Amino acid sequence: MRTRIDGFEIEYDVRGKGPAVLLFHAFPLGLSMWEPQVEALATTHCVVRFDARGFGGSQLDDVAPLVMERIADDGAYLLDQLWIDKAVVHGCSMGGYAAFAFARRHTKRLAGLVLQDTRAAADTPGGRASRAALAAKVLEEGAAAAVDALLPKLVGETSHRERAALVATLRERILATSPRAIANGLCGLAARADARAMLPRITVPTLVLVGEEDVLTPAEEAKAMAGAIPGTRLEVVPRAGHLANLENPDAVNAALRSFLSR
Repeated sequence: MRTRIDGFEIEYDVRGKGPAVLLFHAFPLGLSMWEPQVEALATTHCVVRFDARGFGGSQLDDVAPLVMERIADDGAYLLDQLWIDKAVVHGCSMGGYAAFAFARRHTKRLAGLVLQDTRAAADTPGGRASRAALAAKVLEEGAAAAVDALLPKLVGETSHRERAALVATLRERILATSPRAIANGLCGLAARADARAMLPRITVPTLVLVGEEDVLTPAEEAKAMAGAIPGTRLEVVPRAGHLANLENPDAVNAALRSFLSR
């Protein structure tokens, strides 16, 4: 399905009925990464997901970097159009950064929070420089440069060894993405706010999920983040890396069902 937000066409999907769950996808993927969770949750919840600008089926906004606040606001606007007052927000990686932005900007609409394979800290100066260099390379050489830089770390050792079909699908999805969208996303990631100071002030039920093989946002960071949010539940997902919901969907879905049932 498509809708227009600020003149831009946004691809979205809504499944099921019940309390709402809003899904923010990882970089540089799209709403399709959530298919295992949609199938698992749509029997009890209204599951809402959308493609960030320039990704999947959503129109590219090439005027400015894709900042996390833009993703959060697009999510809130989509909830408005669907007449949904509150939602549990689940973000993975870049989606986790957008979830923090949603929690800051739309606090009263947050029913709960799921932070998956993400971190609260902002980029270091070195991290920002690396993103800028990759953005320039992608614009010059195309999306294949992003595949070479990102795919080795997007999934864990087990997936690289045993889930060739998943790795191939991720490669295809990244290659199908506009280089400008990838560059915009990298610039937006580099510009994101540091969320560490807000962690003790999060009062909604929160679940932190992390793949035990995640090398981009390691389990140690997830544990520290969970420890800073009052009453947070931490789940370390076995045999999974940075995209735990795709690498071990059964474990992630079980954790989500348990969390949402509370």
